[in-house]
Amino acid sequence: MELSESVQRGLQSLADPSVYNQSSYPVLVDVSFRSLLSSHADPGVLDQPELKQLDQIVLKQSHTAATTFILEAVKQSADKSTISSCLEELSFSAERIDIFYNAHQKNKKELERLLASIGRCPPHVNDASWRLQYHVKNSQVDKINEPFYCISLNTENEGSSEDVNFTCTVEQLQDLVGKLKDAAKSVEKASQM
Repeated sequence: MELSESVQRGLQSLADPSVYNQSSYPVLVDVSFRSLLSSHADPGVLDQPELKQLDQIVLKQSHTAATTFILEAVKQSADKSTISSCLEELSFSAERIDIFYNAHQKNKKELERLLASIGRCPPHVNDASWRLQYHVKNSQVDKINEPFYCISLNTENEGSSEDVNFTCTVEQLQDLVGKLKDAAKSVEKASQM
């Protein structure tokens, strides 16, 4: 699993027994899983008695790193050896790896359902409309006389409709059209294989 530097630092803090002792480590692991699975964001999720004595900045960094690692592990369907080797590289002891992995196994199915409910499909474009406008002048320059396009894409994602609006110059629109044509050709080639 590839993890960013900040996630690695947060996990290394979590692995350090001088930062998280035997009572605070399992609590933070449990809190990390619970915060992902709770239906509402609880601002007091880290207000546990075992976590009060910790530096709050380090605590938040470790919590963020743990939740990121949890989501990556679930997303990639990581098995015990993958999780273990990744945590070993970050200086986790065997005991801490077991605590983490047991919590992971206990919550894995629910987290998979949560990730599946987020959706994997980008919105579908149903309609596009455009209009040509001109910049005649602005507060800095008296004359601009530059045309630009106002584009509106009507998209649909899981039954809900949304408009995506943007403006672009003639050159930007030509670039966009070229890229869309390239994408259409690629899809056409892929469908013929």
